[in-house]
Amino acid sequence: MNRGLINRRVFMGSLAIGILPMPHIARAQLARKVYRIGILSSRDTTSEMTGSQPRSRIASALLHGLRELGYVYGEHYVTEPRGSDGGPERFPDLATELVRLQVDVIVAAGPTLPALKRATSTIPVVTTGAGDPVRQGYAQSLARPGGNITGLSIQTTETTGKRLELLNEFVPGAAALAVLWDPRGNVGSWQAAEAAGRARGWKLLSLEARDAGDIERAFKAATDAHARALLVLPGALFDPHARRIAALATKNRLPAMYAFRSYVEAGGLISYGADTFENGRRVAVFVDKILKGAKPAELPFEQPTKFELVINLKAARAIGLAIPQPLLSRADEVMQ
Repeated sequence: MNRGLINRRVFMGSLAIGILPMPHIARAQLARKVYRIGILSSRDTTSEMTGSQPRSRIASALLHGLRELGYVYGEHYVTEPRGSDGGPERFPDLATELVRLQVDVIVAAGPTLPALKRATSTIPVVTTGAGDPVRQGYAQSLARPGGNITGLSIQTTETTGKRLELLNEFVPGAAALAVLWDPRGNVGSWQAAEAAGRARGWKLLSLEARDAGDIERAFKAATDAHARALLVLPGALFDPHARRIAALATKNRLPAMYAFRSYVEAGGLISYGADTFENGRRVAVFVDKILKGAKPAELPFEQPTKFELVINLKAARAIGLAIPQPLLSRADEVMQ
């Protein structure tokens, strides 16, 4: 047989062998799983969190982080957002909705974790910030959570003393510094505040609140006691009511310090705490690992490395407070 003919047949045969699998590869690509990522926010509306360009800070940060890891919205994943619009009573129903959808993973704000813990023990949950996950019962230890919840521990207890120091710089004096806290969720932070007060000789006024109805009564108690300033400890009771708390602080002309910039964005005076956008970007790394097969039980909680001081000059003007220049120069952001 002609050698050229044989070579051509060999070539055509090898070409056919190379071509045959292509339709299977194409079908496999078309059938690639599109992951569904649930997002549960304690304050945003669902519409603010929807789509590939959400207005919500938590959702925007998460999608930013996923883009950095090579994920394309709509091609590799979609989101199933649920926002409570500042209504903590909605957390259980929203958590149940996400569980019923059988999403692949849920990204959740810290205040929503109790509802999610009751709703599921199997769907992986990555939190953008738990105050003290071990004390709160979400993890056996930071190094080895042991359950279905992992993510970021935002050190709200550890930074309580720093917030009191900043508040004392803002409003120096001998009068008491009031502390608004929830005995069901802020015990560790209140104890840290007490320790800081004793060490520095500051008089503290304890304002306990067990439900939303106690918030206004707490402000009245602070003004009746002539407290010079207020520290609001973060948590599921207060965070969803950031706008209302900021408005009460302005109405009562009471300088107030918060752990999250969301309070300042809602009209509050000053916040010092973990950078929430950076936290959202970091959460994407956890989501990526879980989608690739990692178990949340074995993914250590991380602590934030970036903190931010945010000051609202409009809020300061509303209560007639002059911000000391050294503090203004140290601020990471000054809102006008």
